[in-house]
Amino acid sequence: LGARLMAIVADGRGGRIYLPPSEEHERVARRAEPHDVPDTDLPERALSFRVQIYGMTKHRHLFSLRQLSLLTTLCGMVDEVRDRVSAAAQSAALPGDDVSAYAIAVATYIGLGVSKVADYNSSLVLWSQTRDQAKGTFARHALPMVWDFAEVNPLAGAAGDFAVSLDGISKTLERLPTMPHVGHVRQLSATELPNVGQFVFSTDPPYYDNIGYADLSDFFYVWLRRALSGTHPNLLGTMLVPKKEELIATPFRFDGDSGKAKEFFENGLGQVFSKVHALQAPGFPLTVFYAFKQSEDDTDEVDESEEETTSRTSTGWETILQSLIEQGFQIDGTWPLRTERGVRSIGLGTNALASSIVLVCRPRPKDAGVASRRDFLAALKRELPEALRNLQKGNIAPVDLAQAAIGPGMAVFSRYGRVLETDGSPMGVRTALALINQSLDEVLAEQEGEFDADTRWALAWFDQYGFTEGAYGQAETLSTAKNTSVSGMVDAGILSAKGGKVRLLKKEELPADWDPANDERLTVWEATHHLIRYLDRGEQTAAGLLKKLGAVAEIARDLSYRLYTVCERRKWSQDAIGYNALVLAWPDLKRQADEQKTAGPSQGELI
Repeated sequence: LGARLMAIVADGRGGRIYLPPSEEHERVARRAEPHDVPDTDLPERALSFRVQIYGMTKHRHLFSLRQLSLLTTLCGMVDEVRDRVSAAAQSAALPGDDVSAYAIAVATYIGLGVSKVADYNSSLVLWSQTRDQAKGTFARHALPMVWDFAEVNPLAGAAGDFAVSLDGISKTLERLPTMPHVGHVRQLSATELPNVGQFVFSTDPPYYDNIGYADLSDFFYVWLRRALSGTHPNLLGTMLVPKKEELIATPFRFDGDSGKAKEFFENGLGQVFSKVHALQAPGFPLTVFYAFKQSEDDTDEVDESEEETTSRTSTGWETILQSLIEQGFQIDGTWPLRTERGVRSIGLGTNALASSIVLVCRPRPKDAGVASRRDFLAALKRELPEALRNLQKGNIAPVDLAQAAIGPGMAVFSRYGRVLETDGSPMGVRTALALINQSLDEVLAEQEGEFDADTRWALAWFDQYGFTEGAYGQAETLSTAKNTSVSGMVDAGILSAKGGKVRLLKKEELPADWDPANDERLTVWEATHHLIRYLDRGEQTAAGLLKKLGAVAEIARDLSYRLYTVCERRKWSQDAIGYNALVLAWPDLKRQADEQKTAGPSQGELI
């Protein structure tokens, strides 16, 4: 498609300055003549790829001429560095074997540094307006089309600089443990694990058809091969990354047949977990990391009255769980681990998962019994409330709650050899997940008993209308059922009622000078939304309000969980962000509130 210079970003006295394009700069950019560039083909079609239809059909098409010159130059110097290091090591009188190993190690890390530079030096690099710098090609696990890109200076000491890349590697090496601990790495298919020995397994399996890692990794591999094939000829012997055995459900590798792709994934996953079950060391659990959101809506029959209920399940989750259970594992529980960076691109202004959910699995006893659907539901009702309360006490983010609830829910389901439906057929994992989600909603609804009447009304109204208007008559009818009144809630400051219409006030519309100590009709609803409003201004400010709220604050956090589930179900992502953020910030707010000194009574108050 070609490219033209749009602007030049430079360092000024007070920060970055933006300058108009210059013909001289354009001429210099076009004058670059890279040599011996990779001529490998991009896949015709692949998961998470969007660039081919715009004419980018080879890996070299993902880079500008100047970027290609940079990368080919750096790659060509790695062998030279290895030879120089080897000569220096010999001069330092290192033993023969150590000379070779040292030179290979240095060359390897420099080659990795070159590969990292490619992330910030492609024609898919965006410019971050908030940080005033470039951000890498792989802000997401995808290669989407980008209509304007940043071509960075690789020697400017900022993102995309080769020295910055090497500095990050060297700092990591300084902190790595050394002898006597030695790690051994083997490259092999997970379906071909050796049949000898006992191991402790911890794995982050592929996410069904969500990410095509092998196709994406070629972006880096073509440069790693160019830089390090002389150092690691056996490891980098293929032109591109092998893909045939990659365990993902991609129809493109099966002539577009999604059924065959699904069968390939499920069979392979079953083989892996069967091997793991046979080789897992007794006394240790299998841990399975999973950070893929369970958000695929599906209409399924999930109760005995055969009413259609929207179930929130995911093909990826269903397949992972089904394979584990079929291969004799019982899901013991769930550990939500905060592994995802809040500042990563996909997490900014979204409800992306804040944690990885770790499934803890152990072999199911061979004499596990059979349960009916009614037995399963009764056990869920008995055990899930306490498990969820413990998760909330641990301050799990609302966005992760449904994921984490899978653990205790599936612990009930998978402890049985089978769970039978009313017609005698075995219950599937998809139905079990739907029932667990249904039970989760019921448990959260039961927590409404802690809320005041105005908050219960506001929650029910919000579920139907959000922050939009509704008829006054409906509001009045609902207020009677909730033992409150529309006029009372207007006086409480949470509601607007004009012209026969009623609307909940948004956080921005709440009074700026609100003080819970002077509120004669304090509601959990307004406390929650004032906390979110204060949090927008900073944690210290929100912590001050938290301290004033006292016991009401903990109930406000419970309301945030409930409101998040409503927003998630209704797909109100912008509203959901505030409720999720409040819970995530809660530990810091509590700490800062405890640290704030309580002012003593004034002289006037003592008299």
